[in-house]
Amino acid sequence: MSRSRISFGVAAFALFLIASASAEDVVVLTDNNFEKEVGQDRGALVEFYAPWCGHCKKLAPEYEKLGSSFKRAKSVLIGKVDCDEHKSLCSKYDVSGYPTIKWFPKGSLEPKKYEGARNAEALAEFVNKEGGTNVRIVAPPSNVVVLTSDNFDEVVLDEKKDILVEFYAPWCGHCKNLAPTYEKLAAAFKTEEDVVIANLDADKHKDLAERYGVSGYPTLKFFPKNNKAGEDYDGGRDLDEFVTFINEKCGTYRDEKGQLTSEAGIVKELDSLVKEYVSASSSEEKESIYKRLEAEAGKLTGSAARYGQMYMKVAKSCQEKGSDYAKNEIQRLERMLAKSISSTKADEFTLKKNILSTFVQDQ
Repeated sequence: MSRSRISFGVAAFALFLIASASAEDVVVLTDNNFEKEVGQDRGALVEFYAPWCGHCKKLAPEYEKLGSSFKRAKSVLIGKVDCDEHKSLCSKYDVSGYPTIKWFPKGSLEPKKYEGARNAEALAEFVNKEGGTNVRIVAPPSNVVVLTSDNFDEVVLDEKKDILVEFYAPWCGHCKNLAPTYEKLAAAFKTEEDVVIANLDADKHKDLAERYGVSGYPTLKFFPKNNKAGEDYDGGRDLDEFVTFINEKCGTYRDEKGQLTSEAGIVKELDSLVKEYVSASSSEEKESIYKRLEAEAGKLTGSAARYGQMYMKVAKSCQEKGSDYAKNEIQRLERMLAKSISSTKADEFTLKKNILSTFVQDQ
């Protein structure tokens, strides 16, 4: 079943789901740009924070969601200041604890302190009132697959998929705290067809929770392709720990932002031959190694077979275009990756760049 076709409308979960938004929608303010952005022709809500502050980390996804919702409101700016990095700026506005949120009216550098609730909806209500806007918080679609009694077996017991399932309860505080991290995890692996990040309202579907021995919340279980009885997830609850777990279990190579790492596409079985090929001094020697490389690539299966074909294309291009081909092509791909491109294209270019890097003489 395509994950895009699975309903995400579980009302209980929606009560506390904190959807991830782009941090780029929140303007980063510094000593250099603060007075260029704030106190000008639009009102500004500014969060003064410290990177190590636990309350700031908890607020972050809500504040990012606020920034995403207001990014098209031309009369309002949603910004933030790192007080560890810009101490003098925070001192100037009497910031003594974190996070501190202040409203700067249009044309003024005399702020009003925000004293309301620390969630996107309450912040939006405040900004709308102060800024004369009428913006609503709309959570983007979730990448977490919502399981129910109707689709549980179809999704979780699919032997072609690796599934991580969170069993949660809507009233559970630890579940609420985990929600934004779990959402980011799902976003990081959304393009991996064989990996599914899912959850189940165990309070509503007690029979399924009991089937898998769930007695506390949240409980996380991993259902790999070869073990649909499920395995307990006992790792850490930080995003990097979840990402490491999925990569190790599923053979994927993603970072916390969902981008392919430098190891993606690399086939160790071909590395030694590539080194021989690159260091070969004569065309006859290169041709001989090329044939051995081709033979080894032909033995590969699964995704490695696809990467093996990419190795061969690079080797052939190096033969035809000279020893500088790999280095020049890497530079071209890096320029392409720096542009705004689709995740599919980014994956394609990163895989090729990684494989090309094995053909560079000085590596």
